[in-house]
Amino acid sequence: GFAKELEPIGAYKRQEMIVYIVIVVMIGLLYLLYQRTASDTTTTSTATTPDAPIADTPFDDTSAVNNDTDLPLTILYGTQKGTALGFAKELEQQASDKSIQCEIIALNDYDPDELIDSDSIVVFIVSTYTDGTPPENAASFFMWLTDSAYDHRVPKSLLEGTSYAVFGLGNSEYDKNFNRVAKVIDGSIRKLRGKRLLPIGLGDEQEDMLNQFNSWSSGFWRSYKREQLRIESQLQDGNKESWNNIAMQEESISEDDPEEGGEMLDMEDLGSAAIVSNLEEVDVENIPLEELTKEMLTPQTRKSLEKQGYKILGTHSGVKLCRWTKSMLRGRGGCYKYTFYGITSYQCMEMTPSLACANKCVFCWRHHTNPVGKSWKWKVDSPEFLVEAAMEKHHKLINTMRGVPGVVPDRFDNAMSRIKHCALSLVGEPILYPYINEFIDLLHEKSVSTFLVTNAQFPEKIKNLRPVTQLYISVDAATPETLKAIDRPLFDDFWPRLIESISSLANATVRTVFRLTLVKQWNMEEIMNYAKLIEAGKPDFIEIKGVTYCGVSDASSLTIKNTPFHEEVVKFAQALADTTNSLSGEIKYGVATEHEHSLCILLADTRFNVDGKWHTWIDFDKFIDLVKSGEEFNSFDYMVETPHWAQFGAPERGFCPDETRFRRKKKKAPTQGC
Repeated sequence: GFAKELEPIGAYKRQEMIVYIVIVVMIGLLYLLYQRTASDTTTTSTATTPDAPIADTPFDDTSAVNNDTDLPLTILYGTQKGTALGFAKELEQQASDKSIQCEIIALNDYDPDELIDSDSIVVFIVSTYTDGTPPENAASFFMWLTDSAYDHRVPKSLLEGTSYAVFGLGNSEYDKNFNRVAKVIDGSIRKLRGKRLLPIGLGDEQEDMLNQFNSWSSGFWRSYKREQLRIESQLQDGNKESWNNIAMQEESISEDDPEEGGEMLDMEDLGSAAIVSNLEEVDVENIPLEELTKEMLTPQTRKSLEKQGYKILGTHSGVKLCRWTKSMLRGRGGCYKYTFYGITSYQCMEMTPSLACANKCVFCWRHHTNPVGKSWKWKVDSPEFLVEAAMEKHHKLINTMRGVPGVVPDRFDNAMSRIKHCALSLVGEPILYPYINEFIDLLHEKSVSTFLVTNAQFPEKIKNLRPVTQLYISVDAATPETLKAIDRPLFDDFWPRLIESISSLANATVRTVFRLTLVKQWNMEEIMNYAKLIEAGKPDFIEIKGVTYCGVSDASSLTIKNTPFHEEVVKFAQALADTTNSLSGEIKYGVATEHEHSLCILLADTRFNVDGKWHTWIDFDKFIDLVKSGEEFNSFDYMVETPHWAQFGAPERGFCPDETRFRRKKKKAPTQGC
């Protein structure tokens, strides 16, 4: 009875509970709908949110940017030749066009403490110098930064408030040292928790560096805008969390120390004209020559060489009129090769089939405007084309001397009618040209003698070289340490390559020459070591020449003080002959001739001294006949007696008495007065 009385009450309670649940669910649904509507309204009314695709928005679209939050820019540069400064000025101009406050400072003039919590965005534009070292005007800052990054006493958050970007200038032929300075700067700042705005840009001299820089700077300005919007968002909304998430997503690149193999490269913001990639390089050595399509010279390199007077042949060769050619045309004397070997300077063509070189010597008078390379990787022109093009261009250059005061008519006619000699020593490394043997054969077929100079970094090519009139090896230093400092070679194994090249020279049947360039305070104290190299290579001749000072160059630290006087060159040559003879136990070499004007001395194997007279001159017609005969011959088969005036000790000191010495008149100092 009691249970039946409770039944109506239980049914009522259940109905009440169902109604209550329905009401709660409806309230919840209405709340969720309200929240979604509110969110959509906020999104619609906001011009730009942190999650908007800013990277694709043009920089000048400033609808969401408060100009009061423009970030000042500090551009720090480190340069050796001035190229980095040029790019720094270009970025400064871009900032000026955008009305952004900007200043340029050389790294050695910058107080490193200002980098800590910098109020401006800091951009580093820096080159890499010899052996992966920083330029002189960046060395002190580089040391401070790397010391800070690896000193356990320095807080690892030292640069946490610093936003930065890095663009490096280097040459990919230097392999592991390619843009090393830029990479280390980037890695060190990241190690100290600096905020990198975009991936490091690695400019490459082997490519179009201006195009690379423009591509990188476009990405930089997009990153600049992104940073500007981030700061504005913090100021307006205090909304740091969402932006920090974006920053964390952007920092997706490994923070490995660059010295430990981390390349820290990314293709973000670099577009289709990406500056570098960490992809494996194509093995161009295994690609057939006819399939190589890349040209050796960039437009900038071509323009620079043409500005210096080079006439470019095809895609990788050049010809230029030597000043001694012009001098002898006017009866004012020939170069030292006329004094030493009998080359008529006005009938000599100076050219190279390869403008690329494997060294960046400190005394290079081309100021390193030519390309560099360790192997052939460019589109190749045929030897037939190069020979014809070189001779045509040379004759056009000779023709520019027509009507010049003092030009001897007979010499001009001879110069126009026949090229007798080709000095393959203009610039670059001629032996690097894949068809060098065919090229030489074509010159000999035209009765043109050949003088080939190599930097002794390609021993196999020396071994396989066909006979030339005279084969030179440049021996710029006698120890590995000095050679590395002077030649700045691309190859890590540059010294074994030199030694192997010297050994190859010892087996040559044609005339061979060691070419020594004396740089005062650099390589004039190594006489015994030079003597040992001479003993190994057994050259017929040793040219010893004082370095030619080519004026101020950012690419070299040499000054006029590094040029020895002629008497110092003579003293060195005599000491080298004495030391070499003492080492061999016989009188092997003697001082044969000199050219005072060129600060040049020639040592010769005493076998070229016949009956007390030196025979360093060449019978060029006989050499051509010997080559065309196909028979074996040696360097003594085409030697000729050296004229008296050219022999060492003669009063003419190497200047032909048939020529007229020309001396420039010194300008008189202006007189004082009104």
